[in-house]
Formats: sequence, C-alpha cells, structure tokens
Amino acid sequence: MDSPLYIIREQRRYGFIDRIGDVVIEPQYVEVEDFYNGFARVRFNDKLVHMDEMGRLLLKHFFNYIGYFEEGLARVQLVHRWGYIDRRGNLAIPVQYEDAGDFSEGRAAASLGGYYGYIDTANEWAIPPEFEQAGPFSHGLAAVQIGEKWGYIDQEGVLAIAPQFDGAGPFQGGVAVIQEGAQWGLIDEAGQVIAEPQFEYIEGLANGAFFDDMAVVVQEGQYGFIDRTGNICVPPRFTFAGDFGNGRAPVELHNRFGYVDKAGELVIKAGFQDAGVFANNLAQVRNKNHWGYIGTDGQWRIPPRYRQAMPFRAGLALVDYEGGWQYLNEQGDVVWRES
Repeated sequence: MDSPLYIIREQRRYGFIDRIGDVVIEPQYVEVEDFYNGFARVRFNDKLVHMDEMGRLLLKHFFNYIGYFEEGLARVQLVHRWGYIDRRGNLAIPVQYEDAGDFSEGRAAASLGGYYGYIDTANEWAIPPEFEQAGPFSHGLAAVQIGEKWGYIDQEGVLAIAPQFDGAGPFQGGVAVIQEGAQWGLIDEAGQVIAEPQFEYIEGLANGAFFDDMAVVVQEGQYGFIDRTGNICVPPRFTFAGDFGNGRAPVELHNRFGYVDKAGELVIKAGFQDAGVFANNLAQVRNKNHWGYIGTDGQWRIPPRYRQAMPFRAGLALVDYEGGWQYLNEQGDVVWRES
C-alpha cells in the first residue's frame, strides 16, 4: 500500500484504518505498533510478530525479540543469539551472533567472540570482527570503537577518521555527532570538527539529531539550535525547545510556549500551556487545558477541545475527545471515531 495505516482502538483491542477512515485490519490485538517499512510489530500469543499491510502475520518462527525491517531483513533474537529473517518470515541468516544491528548500506554490525565486525546480506564477513563496538553505516562511513576511543571506517574496513572521540554517532546530512565526556559536538565527513563539543548530553533528547536542518542544543540548562554548518543559529535562551518542522520550533519562555523561526525570532508569541512540533503545517497546542491545532501563522485551525492531541501524519491526527479516540483530517473533520 502506498498510503500509511493508522492505529485504532475498539474495546481494548487494536487494529488499523487507512487515510479515509476505512478499517483495513480489524481491532483484535492487545498490542500493536505503527507500520515501518511495510510491517508492524503486533503481540500474538504473548510474542511480538511482524504483520504486513494486508494483516498477514509472519508465523514461521517465534523469537524472544524481533527488530524492524531494514533493507529487506529484520534482526531477531532466540535465547541469547541473533540472526535475521526476510520479508516472508524465512530465516535468512541463522541465529548465531552474540549481538547484531540493523542492515544499512548492505552491511550490519555483528559480534562473535566479543568483537564486532560487519556482515553482508549473504552472511559473509565483509569486515572481520575486530572492534569493541560498531555502529551502522551511513554515507559510506560507520562509527567503531577501537580501544577506548571511537573513529570511523569506510565500507572496506579502512580507517577513515582516526579514533579520538569518547562517543560517535552515524552521519546524517554530511555531519555526525561526536562526544567528549558529557558534551557533544559535530564533525564533517572529512573528520573536521565544525562544532566543538560544548553541548550538554540530555537523556531522552535526540542530542544532535537534525529535523528541518536544525538540531536542539543545551548549554547551562538553556535551549537553542544549531544548523548543519555548526553555526549556533538560535543561541540557548529558552527553558525548553522542541524540534523544527515547517520552519517553526516550539520553545518555552516564562512558563509559556510559542514558536521561533530559524533566525530565532519569536514568530508565534509564547501564550500556550504546551506545544508540539509542526507537521503538515499544523501543530498541536494546549490552551485552557484543552488541545487544538494552529497554523504556521499562529491562528487556530482546529479549536482546542481535546484531552490529548498527536502531531499530524500524512493528513491525519489522533486526538482524545472525552475519553475516546478520534482521527481528524486537516480541516478538523472526524474521519474515524472509537465506538
């Protein structure tokens, strides 16, 4: 299916609807997750299994843990060992590894004998296991730990950026997060530091993840934003900040929430009790203890009358109205409601 599916709830059972509100998968599961790369994880007979967009379960094998499908394969755990299944539920790579990561750019980090290397989709070692830790490939580079420090290798296993960091993340849009102690900064693909480690690592935050080409930074408890060039576009001065979307980001100022643009200008005044991230040019905000949606100009598009409200996703948003679930379209019309 080309259009996304959305989780619904009926009598404490979960299923899925399509964008126009038609039920595609009847509510029957006690636990489900959103679809990702064509599959959702659902609980069946007390085990998580994959389900495709037609509602078919992959039941050829049961595992202690199942991951998400990346490049046609999903990592799975049986007792204390890891392998991979394909999109038909067949065991494509036998359960044999001590640890295993998702496939990316044709490689997956895997460990045997206490060390990490990279396997290909044919279950051959593309890079022998010789690292203490290993991250996913992105833009042709992967972060690896050698001794006590992290650096980067290329797809042949050749060291591209010398191990010198306390921590290192995958490249995204030409930059990667590196860590020194409890602070993080940014490097480019040549290994040049474009933002010295100076930002606080906050548990639960995305810490250097870019959204709309901007990332949240924290210094001395204050929140601001950095761009991919390492420029602090919005100096930290807010008590909280959320991710950018549609050129706007929620910020907290004097216990109220508003929105700034990428120049740091407060383009929607801080007058809300709470605020979410813009998506589809709409953002959920709370006013007088009820949630509604505003446009990028700060004007109400859907009045505040909901107990809870989630961001829009591909044209629909989930809200809680008087204890029941509803899905709204961008005009505020109800396309599905819980019985």
